[in-house]
Amino acid sequence: MNFVPPKLQQGFSERDPDALYFLPLGGSGEIGMNLNLYGHDGKWLIVDCGVTFGEEEHQPGVDVIMADPAFIVERRDRLLGIVATHGHEDHIGAIPYLWPQLQCPVWATPFTASLLRAKLIEAGLADRVPINIVPMSGRFDIGPFDLELITLTHSIPEPNAVVVRTRVGTVLHTGDWKLDPDPLIGSPTDEDRLRQVGDEGVLAIVCDSTNALRPGSSLDRANRPL
Repeated sequence: MNFVPPKLQQGFSERDPDALYFLPLGGSGEIGMNLNLYGHDGKWLIVDCGVTFGEEEHQPGVDVIMADPAFIVERRDRLLGIVATHGHEDHIGAIPYLWPQLQCPVWATPFTASLLRAKLIEAGLADRVPINIVPMSGRFDIGPFDLELITLTHSIPEPNAVVVRTRVGTVLHTGDWKLDPDPLIGSPTDEDRLRQVGDEGVLAIVCDSTNALRPGSSLDRANRPL
């Protein structure tokens, strides 16, 4: 698996059929505006497309901030779609703003899809954006990507990790998560399935957990709504 920094080095071949690329346009090393790209066999897939909120002290008059989508807009003919891990603003909030540039289908579980539809209605895009409903624990193919949802626990219904399988290997993209055997919202994390995927072999884990290097803070953040 190849990590591609936002400022790409010259000469990397995104059409290499034996390569699997991960490119975070937003959300990596910062809170909010998650926009993650996976590239394989000349095709690209977005996992989450969210916003972060402006702070009056540092960004007066700014309500929301989004990642710059220029890299993937330039490759829109090879963009297969957007997969949403869950319905928080920092994971789906940018879709109504950026979709006119991206113009691709969206895959989401029923609750997340309902939240997204409401946003699309407000933006006048409800009849334009194809939304594919995926059941919890669903498995589906998008081009060269074989995807599986694994139920997690978070402060919103239907949070998921996404297993991204390709013929060159597997990546586990966690989305937001916490380990809680008795959650107030939703089902407990499907630890058995996570172990099974681990036993199958995973190239890398892309883990979404704010301040995870500070003891306890990932659980603290997971217990409060964004």
